[in-house]
Amino acid sequence: MKTALLGGLEVSRIGLGTMTMAGMYTSEGALDNAESVRTIHRALDLGVTHLDTAEIYGPFLSEELVGQALKGRRDQVKIATKFGLVSHSGGGPGVVDSSAVNVKAAVEGSLKRLGTDHIDLYYQHRVDRNTPIEETAGAVAELIADGKVLHFGLSEASPATIRRAHAVQPVTALQTEYSLWTRDVEAEILPLLRELGIGFVPYSPLGHGLLTGQIRSVEDFAEDDWRKTNPRFTGENFERNLGIVDEVKAIGAEVGATPAQTALAWLLTRGDDIAPIPGTRRVSRVEENIAADGIELSRDQVDRLNSLRPAAGERHDETSMASIDL
Repeated sequence: MKTALLGGLEVSRIGLGTMTMAGMYTSEGALDNAESVRTIHRALDLGVTHLDTAEIYGPFLSEELVGQALKGRRDQVKIATKFGLVSHSGGGPGVVDSSAVNVKAAVEGSLKRLGTDHIDLYYQHRVDRNTPIEETAGAVAELIADGKVLHFGLSEASPATIRRAHAVQPVTALQTEYSLWTRDVEAEILPLLRELGIGFVPYSPLGHGLLTGQIRSVEDFAEDDWRKTNPRFTGENFERNLGIVDEVKAIGAEVGATPAQTALAWLLTRGDDIAPIPGTRRVSRVEENIAADGIELSRDQVDRLNSLRPAAGERHDETSMASIDL
């Protein structure tokens, strides 16, 4: 597989997100941990060198599964994980805390669960409005000096926050949602990242599953699947967004690609400093996603994809949007 350069960190240009392995779209009873481990192994066999997880996924289950899967194979992969959505001073999961004390507590738990002595890319999961970003960046800089972390990342951070953090500890990568139906980053974020030499890791590059073409109704979703309250999956918005999927499917058919492969292939045309992390817990899906690395879109096809109408609805509900550093 070809590679992407995130700052000074080289990774496969298609990675694997492991959030769904912890049940983020399904009830815990429906999880198959053995299949998740097989999925990670298959990804490595196919050339993936970039695994993304976070302590909040589960919480902790996703990191544990990654650690289990990487026994004996740690040197084949770059591990990215995230801190800041679990308070280790009593608040627990879901409490935003990027204080220096919490960052240093979080890393110890992640290292243990991942079964490693270092984390390749350590992200602040969401900006903590109660902690100056300079304090957080300084704490990660100390972890880098200690060899526990190799690179610093941010997730869903605004241009101003990126600049402030980067001035304290160089930022290697920013992780933010980016796909054919979420292109907000193109206006300010991507130009800034390229100015500063920061790589970009798009999460949800398949639109929370809608761009796979496999979802035509939300009725089959588990009751606790948060997409049921996502504005893009509800009412008239959902019906309009299915039209986008149909257009992606039609373009993919011209090159023998699935809608998911077409959406990923489009992302790969956006630059060598972009490394999407489609998430899955199934071997068949990871095989499908990684095959997008070999798909070549024509200039006309890329132009048509660029011209797709924007998705209908906000990308998150009001509560989740409030947690994003705009």
